[in-house]
Amino acid sequence: MTTTLSATPGDDILLTDAGLETVLVFEHGIDLPSFAAFPLLDDAHGRALLTDYFTGFLDLAAARGTGFVFETPTWRANPAWGPTVGYDADALRRISHDAVAFAHGLAQRHGIPTTVSGCIGPRGDGYVPGERMTADQAADYHRSQVGDLAGAGADLVTAFTLSYPDEAIGVVRAASAASVPVVVGFTVETDGRLPSGETLRDAVRAVDRATGSYASWFLVNCAHPDHVRPALGPDPEPGLWPGCYPGFQPAADQRGDWRLRVQALRPNGSRLSHAELDAAETLDAESPDDLARDASSLRGALPQVRVVGGCCGTDLKHVSALADAWLPAC
Repeated sequence: MTTTLSATPGDDILLTDAGLETVLVFEHGIDLPSFAAFPLLDDAHGRALLTDYFTGFLDLAAARGTGFVFETPTWRANPAWGPTVGYDADALRRISHDAVAFAHGLAQRHGIPTTVSGCIGPRGDGYVPGERMTADQAADYHRSQVGDLAGAGADLVTAFTLSYPDEAIGVVRAASAASVPVVVGFTVETDGRLPSGETLRDAVRAVDRATGSYASWFLVNCAHPDHVRPALGPDPEPGLWPGCYPGFQPAADQRGDWRLRVQALRPNGSRLSHAELDAAETLDAESPDDLARDASSLRGALPQVRVVGGCCGTDLKHVSALADAWLPAC
């Protein structure tokens, strides 16, 4: 069920948000045990912070005339991480419904085309595979959160910061069982490989091969553009992939290229490795303009990227710069 991401007529990109958790921790001084943002939905002050945060990105999308992909703040709202902040299965189910309703309500008030995505995180910490699951085990593990988000009315679900293919295959199988579209997000280390050692190319191909290409598209997140670059290989020869998106058709000998499946990019603002970021006590992030320049250098190898946002160490200013840099010069 491979699909091409659609945008509103005339749109070249869709925007999404930035590094929610790092913004809350480093810019607002909010303590996030287990790096979990979803408990803020149960607190009036926390909900106001989330409202202010997402409003900035919705306003940016409105100003740029684009649609918006609204990721619910549920990255840690899964069976392994929920109990660490006091949420059992029933509470996590309620949070899924609250998060989707929150996203739909805020988007409707802004009146711009919005896709509400139920955000899913890995069973592990996101940077280290840890105890790896088989694809079947991963499907069982993620089935409850995927089903809860789908039942709550999410337009799709997106799994972020996955570090090995089997977990991604499990997420896709869980989404297929729930009849909800799904996006697979991988992260890479400084050498462009997944934390488990596979190449991004092999991971994308493995997921598609095991699931009949059910995933709507793939995402790369939580890695600086300099770390993504080694994963992509050389740019195609000039003329094979155009610089403008509307009506794009790859050359016949490029149609099987796995890079065409990568349609979203959410880079980190830091060149630090994942291990260094885990140990960092202060925020490390380059300037919005520098990050946008580095990210736009990937456009030649990723011509189908239509969703642009940020990850750790990025904020509204970074996404604004990324949006400007990624707009095709048509």
